Amino acid sequence: MKSVSTAIILALLLIASPAFAASCPKEPYVHFPQAGRPVNLGELKLQLLDYKCFGGYDRDVDNALAQARVYVETRPGVVNNPAIVLDIDETSLSNWDEILADDFGFIAEGECKNLPKGPCGEHAWELLAEAAVIKPTLELFKAAVAKKIAVFFITGRNGDAATQAATEKNLHDAGYQGWSGLIMRPDGSSTPSAADFKTPERAKLVAKGFTIIANVGDQQSDLDGGYAERTFRVPNPFYYIP
Repeated sequence: MKSVSTAIILALLLIASPAFAASCPKEPYVHFPQAGRPVNLGELKLQLLDYKCFGGYDRDVDNALAQARVYVETRPGVVNNPAIVLDIDETSLSNWDEILADDFGFIAEGECKNLPKGPCGEHAWELLAEAAVIKPTLELFKAAVAKKIAVFFITGRNGDAATQAATEKNLHDAGYQGWSGLIMRPDGSSTPSAADFKTPERAKLVAKGFTIIANVGDQQSDLDGGYAERTFRVPNPFYYIP
């Protein structure tokens, strides 16, 4: 009985400690349901592998992009200067090789020379320009271009010259030809949420006279903030960007 009481006291002290409090959010994130007992991290990784490797992920991506394509193809002739906005990572291009090499972790810097083994730094990976195409997004892209709908990529990737050149190469090599613009985060900048960067960029497009008929992304922060008739979210349980 004493050991149980001691454990409870220690737990309370841990929760009350300044270091613990500083590591916790001030309130639950609005897009998440109230937290219950989380899944064991090792088990969750196995679930993610099953989802990606045995067809579930591809099926859900297909469904999301099929809905987007149906809507997009109905809007030319109905609105003026139609445009669509596409996110890049896990929306237009897949970083699965990097994700798997890093065991679903995040490594910002460092080399990426031993694929399929890790570690693989994100910046080094982007400079390789080897991310695979997400085919249903490419099909949506081609359908939009065929109907003379402007296509803009808005990405949170850092817009330094080397990363921009590598991103453009990767998109071209993956089959994305004829886009209207590639908008990258200003070099060295940061915002609390991706939405704080992406929303004003969509607003600029609208101010130029475009009607954004569809905004497609894999994170809720890609889609928040308005300036689009419809939003379509591609599944991505592999990482989270606020």
